[in-house]
Amino acid sequence: MPRTDDVLNNNRVGPVMRSGEIAQAVIEAAEMDNPGKAITVEDMHAYLRISTDTEMILTRESIEQCLGRPFRMQELEINLSSFAGKIESGTDRFRFYFTTKM
Repeated sequence: MPRTDDVLNNNRVGPVMRSGEIAQAVIEAAEMDNPGKAITVEDMHAYLRISTDTEMILTRESIEQCLGRPFRMQELEINLSSFAGKIESGTDRFRFYFTTKM
C-alpha cells in the first residue's frame, strides 16, 4: 500500500476506468500513443487506474484500432470513473497532464 506522501507528491496522470473492454483498449492505446513512456496499470478489480508521468495522450484512432470497431470519445467519458491530473477532451483525443511537476 503506497504511503500518503507518495500518492500526494507524484506526477502521475491518467484515467481511472471501470474494468471491461473499453479499459483494456485504453491500456493498449496508452502504450501506442505514448511511445517510450512507462504505462502503469493498477487493477482494483472494479476499476483500473491507468497512469504515466506528467502527460498521457489517448487518441480515438488508437482506441478504435485496439477495439477493432468505430469508437466515439464519449464512450471513454462514460467509462471514466475519475482521473489524475488535468484533462483536455475532444472528439479525437484526450490529454491528461500536469503543468507543474511535484
